[in-house]
Amino acid sequence: MGRLLKEYTFIIYSVILLIYIFNTFLSSFVLTYIVGVLTIPMIFLSFYGANKLFKVLSSIFIGVGLIFFIYTGLPLYEIPLYTISTMPLLAFLLVLPWMNSVVRAGRFDRRINEVMKVNVDDLGKLYVRSSFTTYILTTFISLSAIFLSQKVLLENMSKMEKKVRNSFIGQSTMRAFSLALIWSPMEMIVAITVDSTGVSYLTYLPWLFLCSILILILDWIMNKNKFKTIPYVPASEGLNRPLNPKKITVQIVKLFIALTFFLMVVVSLGNHFHLNFILSVTLVILPFSIVWALLMKRWRSFLAVGWGTWKAHTNNLHNLVTLFLSLAFFSSSLNETPFLQLIQQPFIVSSEKPLVILLLIQLAYFMMSMIGVHPVATIAVLLEILHPLFDFINPLSIGIVLITTGLATATVGPYGVIVTITSMSTKQNPYKITTENIPFALIYGSIGVFIGFLLL
Repeated sequence: MGRLLKEYTFIIYSVILLIYIFNTFLSSFVLTYIVGVLTIPMIFLSFYGANKLFKVLSSIFIGVGLIFFIYTGLPLYEIPLYTISTMPLLAFLLVLPWMNSVVRAGRFDRRINEVMKVNVDDLGKLYVRSSFTTYILTTFISLSAIFLSQKVLLENMSKMEKKVRNSFIGQSTMRAFSLALIWSPMEMIVAITVDSTGVSYLTYLPWLFLCSILILILDWIMNKNKFKTIPYVPASEGLNRPLNPKKITVQIVKLFIALTFFLMVVVSLGNHFHLNFILSVTLVILPFSIVWALLMKRWRSFLAVGWGTWKAHTNNLHNLVTLFLSLAFFSSSLNETPFLQLIQQPFIVSSEKPLVILLLIQLAYFMMSMIGVHPVATIAVLLEILHPLFDFINPLSIGIVLITTGLATATVGPYGVIVTITSMSTKQNPYKITTENIPFALIYGSIGVFIGFLLL
């Protein structure tokens, strides 16, 4: 039974989420309630497959949410209506792998990864190239960029001292990854913030991109100097070959042209049909990927790569499904109680000191990441608290800080996905990776707070 559930989970998740997407246009109460009822077995199914950390987090959210629900005296038959607020995020996650697949089908990832296999003399130069490669790949294939970049570096640096190699890989790939995400329309934290603050993605984009590039260049300068005294010893002479800059540049330009068109379609669709940002991205990803694959004449490759990637991805969504559905119940129940106003009161009192509010956001993310709380769970709670402050403090400022400080924790959360992947790749303690990246995360978040403060 367990094997069957694991193998065919993608069908169950897909049917429920497709019904939800279909109902966003119908706005049928009956379908809304049916989706809510279906989320209950969905929670049990995902809980069965989730890891221990997410089981603990979801149990806390459901337990506390149930206390709030009972406290308000709401009838039990309304419970299903309190579990669907995060369904747009799950629908978004359902289609996300298709964008990854079209990039891989076009072999853009292979071409760009060649940047890390070119002739370099020292680790200072290799750091910039590795970081740049990871940054570009992350913009289009998100989490897969970490796997690809770290795999290439581990192969190319196999003759290097283990301590140096691990430190180099952990810093060059993880930092670039977290910086590329802060302006990506396919990043959950960005999508949640855009919808919750009511500020257009295009308004956020120049400020987030500025912050991203500023910190990226600062990281390059610091680490190029740090590693330049260490000679680069490639695994073999064949790997250390000349670069074809024209070929790589063409691939990067093609990717950015595609991303520009993607954003244009997302914004146009959202404005025309008055859809929220998350739903607009969700609806555009699959048809856009199909058209792109057809234009490249890579349809068969796209279908072969995409189907396997999507199926495996959806069958392993247990952690996030468990987290999001339990979080929906918790936040929806909390909104019905007077406790939310009590929590909000100190923030409202501090509204005349907006810098304090922005710093508190950074502190909340950092502390929560240290104990294993996913940034999406943190932002969900923070947004409930901060929403009344949008009348006093520029929501753009709050949004920039929510995005930058939230994604800065990707490099330091010892139980986070990125740290865990790097720990497994380099076979080192996750707390060591966290320790090496704490200064970077604090600088990253502080620059985000500074930009947010300037825009008040």
